[in-house]
Amino acid sequence: IVDNSVDEALAGNCDTVHVSLHKDGSASVADNGRGIPVDIHPEEGVPAVELVMTKLHAGGKFDGKAYAVSGGLHGVGMSVVNALSEWTKVEVFQGGKVHEINLSRGLKTEDLKVTGKTETTGTKVSFLPDKEIFQYDEFDYTYVHNRLREMAYLMGAAGLRIILEDERSGKRETFRFPEGLVAYIHDLTEGKQAITEILHFEREVQHGGKDYGVEIALRYTNDWNEGVFSFANNIRTKEGGTHLSGFRSGLTRSLNTWLKQSDLLKKSAEAPSGDDYRAGLHAVISIKIPDPQFEGQTKGKLGSREAASVVEGVLNDMLGSWLDNHPEAARAVLRKALLARDAREAARKQRDLVRRKGALSSGSLPGKLADCQSRDRTETELYIVEGDSA
Repeated sequence: IVDNSVDEALAGNCDTVHVSLHKDGSASVADNGRGIPVDIHPEEGVPAVELVMTKLHAGGKFDGKAYAVSGGLHGVGMSVVNALSEWTKVEVFQGGKVHEINLSRGLKTEDLKVTGKTETTGTKVSFLPDKEIFQYDEFDYTYVHNRLREMAYLMGAAGLRIILEDERSGKRETFRFPEGLVAYIHDLTEGKQAITEILHFEREVQHGGKDYGVEIALRYTNDWNEGVFSFANNIRTKEGGTHLSGFRSGLTRSLNTWLKQSDLLKKSAEAPSGDDYRAGLHAVISIKIPDPQFEGQTKGKLGSREAASVVEGVLNDMLGSWLDNHPEAARAVLRKALLARDAREAARKQRDLVRRKGALSSGSLPGKLADCQSRDRTETELYIVEGDSA
């Protein structure tokens, strides 16, 4: 439901989303967008809002006219929320009137009717999850809080404000981050020692006749962990996907190119790997993509092939010119990657040594064979004997 409100904001028609968690276990999501259409659908003969709530694949995002990019794709979300709720109430504020329709477990219980007057526009959806289906009787505040905060970072530059209210505890929080992804990285790296400033790249790209938007914010810090978060049309892709692959290959390629020009790499030494380049990197990648292909209905992984080359191209251009203009910071990043490479190499040698010792001492003659201590051939001999008594 929230994604639908955010899609309205993406299209430039909404700037506030209000999410409330109520004492009876229900929740409501209100926005100040255009409102779900209430006029009669020409083919189905019922109000469009009723169609959206009761029929699968009836969303407004298939013809590509209403929304250039959107997170809602399948026309499944609203109708499934209705199907899995004891009751659902939709209020649409449109044309000076308040329209209301009531539903339960996927079916309409009361026809769409006008219940009052209004001077605003928007949609408010309230629902109570069905206890026959879900074993939880209330929403997890922390989970909802984290998801909405994430969304506010991504939509911050677009001016979206998200309000979360919990009537059970009286908590109320407003998320608004006008700096967008820069604020996201700032909060991710808080308390860590920074090696670079926050780099922020944003570009509109045309690829195959379609428009893509790529936004990347990143910063290197002194720790060794990698914290990279990827999003497609504001949906968190936990398992990554093609846009993340494009980011990784673009980063490795740009830093490798710069490393070859610098005098930091000895001639015989191997270049750092992609993992070495990402040690201490905190980044957020957000791509706006028309008609995205996800792997699975949960949208955990982006599968659109063109996303890889789009993101890689943008990162190559922008990171390349940043490295050229900030040689000192570039050297600091490369030195960090070389350290990560050395640490990885040392760890590998140590592992090999332990495995070798393990292989020698835990053979069929436990404790009877030991590694040769001396490297001087005149001092060492090898006896090959047979049987325990020998």
